[in-house]
Amino acid sequence: MLDSILLGLQIFLAVTGGYQLLLTFFGWYRRKGKQKHAPQKSFAVLVAAHNEEQVVGALIENLKTLDYPKELYDIFVICDNCSDNTAQIARDMGVHACERSNLKLRGKGYAIEWMLKELWKMPRQYDAIVMFDADNLVNPDYLQHMNDDLCNGSKVIQAYLDTKNPHDSWITAAYAVTYWYCNRLWQLPRTNLGLANYLGGTGMCFETKLLKEMGWGATSLVEDLEFTMRCVMRGVNPTFNYDAKVYDEKPLTFKASARQRLRWMQGHFDVARRYFLPLFWSGIKEGSWAKIDTAVYALNVYNVFVGSILTIVLWLNIMLPGVEKFSSLYELSPFFFALFSVLSYGQFIVALVLEKAPLKTYKYLITFPVYLFSWWPITFYAFFTQNNKQWSHTEHTRVIRLEEVQSKQAG
Repeated sequence: MLDSILLGLQIFLAVTGGYQLLLTFFGWYRRKGKQKHAPQKSFAVLVAAHNEEQVVGALIENLKTLDYPKELYDIFVICDNCSDNTAQIARDMGVHACERSNLKLRGKGYAIEWMLKELWKMPRQYDAIVMFDADNLVNPDYLQHMNDDLCNGSKVIQAYLDTKNPHDSWITAAYAVTYWYCNRLWQLPRTNLGLANYLGGTGMCFETKLLKEMGWGATSLVEDLEFTMRCVMRGVNPTFNYDAKVYDEKPLTFKASARQRLRWMQGHFDVARRYFLPLFWSGIKEGSWAKIDTAVYALNVYNVFVGSILTIVLWLNIMLPGVEKFSSLYELSPFFFALFSVLSYGQFIVALVLEKAPLKTYKYLITFPVYLFSWWPITFYAFFTQNNKQWSHTEHTRVIRLEEVQSKQAG
């Protein structure tokens, strides 16, 4: 019976992995012809910040020079439990500094929920809400792209997320490769197929009317994934704008990266546990591929968890002498398994080619497998600590301007 269970799990993981691999082929092309509109939508631009005095000034400076009518957007810095000069810097630069102090309800999700309630009380109301992290930088045409998508009927929009510092270390390069892959071979295929895209935590745009109807309500460690699930459950599919680019700073060291990814995985387990079955069942009843696909995406954290344990068990089973051997897909079909493995890793190379990544990025493909395998212990530990709701702050200390960032990017 144990052998049958292990084989069944292998088949399930192969099918879900094969499904995602199949989707990547729909990201090899880009559809053109999106309708353009004159600037007409107004925006409240929210910047989530916790002790970000080192970097928030560069983002504010960047946002104040966006290629969009200045009377159609205002900038609000959410100074969440700050003990530094973040609020003063925001005020000195002429934007709204909204100070929040609540040591019990800590984290970006709670800060956003508080800010939205404050925003609804203000005399001026906006057509849409845009959200950034304090360490971000934004292409000048970002709001124009959001304006176009809102006018074309989108209610929730995710921008193209890129890495601000792709070549600072092998870890930041690994993030960069992952981002280029996700934009091109995860997000774009779903756009081309009319499925729901997923939110990435920053560079997000929301129609105000929808936010008021739904409320924010996303206060987990991965508020972006949680809000994605809530949207799709309501039949509102987030869309992806490939041309609106936002640059996010990534940790320089493996230790800082592991801490950040642990928080992501803890939150991912929490969201998957609460949303997978309702979303999957709703998709089955309604015949909605978008809901089923989003539910499968939510389940990915369990796929990594089970897959890592299963792989180690099978490796040990092969290496230990005198032990009854379990059935494995590799033994049943070594050619298929080898081909699947090559294609799975090869898709990252394809993403770099399609995104025209800088040539120096390719050398980091040598260390990239270390980054990929490091998800196993991180996810394993996250499973047993998933009830931890304590938010951890990723410190940002480098000041980088948009011109410097653009010289390092793909495309």
